[in-house]
Amino acid sequence: MDGTKPAMESNAEETPEEGQESKGCFECCIKCLGGVPYASLVATILCFSGVALFCGCGHVALTGTLTMLENHFSTVTTDHATLALVIQIFQYIIYGVASFFFVYAILLLAEGFYTTSAIKKELQSDFKTSACGRCITAFFLFLTYILFLAFLAIFGFTAIPVFLCFNMWSTCAAMRSPDANITVPDSICVDVRQYGIIPWNASPGKACGATLGDICNTSEFYLSYHLYIVALAGAGATVIALVHYLMILAANWAYLKSAVSTHEYQDIKTKDDADLEAEARSKEGQNSSSYS
Repeated sequence: MDGTKPAMESNAEETPEEGQESKGCFECCIKCLGGVPYASLVATILCFSGVALFCGCGHVALTGTLTMLENHFSTVTTDHATLALVIQIFQYIIYGVASFFFVYAILLLAEGFYTTSAIKKELQSDFKTSACGRCITAFFLFLTYILFLAFLAIFGFTAIPVFLCFNMWSTCAAMRSPDANITVPDSICVDVRQYGIIPWNASPGKACGATLGDICNTSEFYLSYHLYIVALAGAGATVIALVHYLMILAANWAYLKSAVSTHEYQDIKTKDDADLEAEARSKEGQNSSSYS
């Protein structure tokens, strides 16, 4: 027993090679984590989440809205044929928006990795960037600004169905309220024709009294109303993500531009110092030759 105890203790001790290996792995992990553009990563996650909510919820909400209109406000197919075509076009646009932003967010994240790597090399006095790289950053900055304006308009447009559904929901809630003191419930109506959703000759075009209450209790209205709210939140999250991208790209472009100017100045200064040193050495050589 006494002879085996020192052997076990010696095996438990860490060898120098194992210590260097663990230290090397730790330094490698720190190096990898230091190269991650966390600001771009957060903006990408926010962009993915916002676009997914907007596209997914918006697509289902449009389908539910069309079903509700066909069942309660426009029973003739020809009256809402244009609306059905517009909704179908919007759904195809949603497919395109989801695909485009998936690719574009990945490109912006890759640009963030490129800029972070360039900054690390600059700190290590190995900074090299080209005019093409700066032009790409400037192009992404311009395109992101255009997309920000476009999605800001989409955010405002998404608020319209939320307002219409809220108006219908508040009307139904007022009818059910005991404090409303409504003597003639059929006098309270919601006419969707006044919003331009369906033409004026659509039949019936409006819902009143108990019919309106039944519409508010349908799953199509309940689901579409809440999905429009989630889609609006998703559009807002996408706008915030694009604002983050704008700040990141502007900072990256400014840093790359200033870093290039700084290195050009350092190169000129180094060249001038070398010229002055060579001139001083030549003068020393001339003086030593004259003395001899």
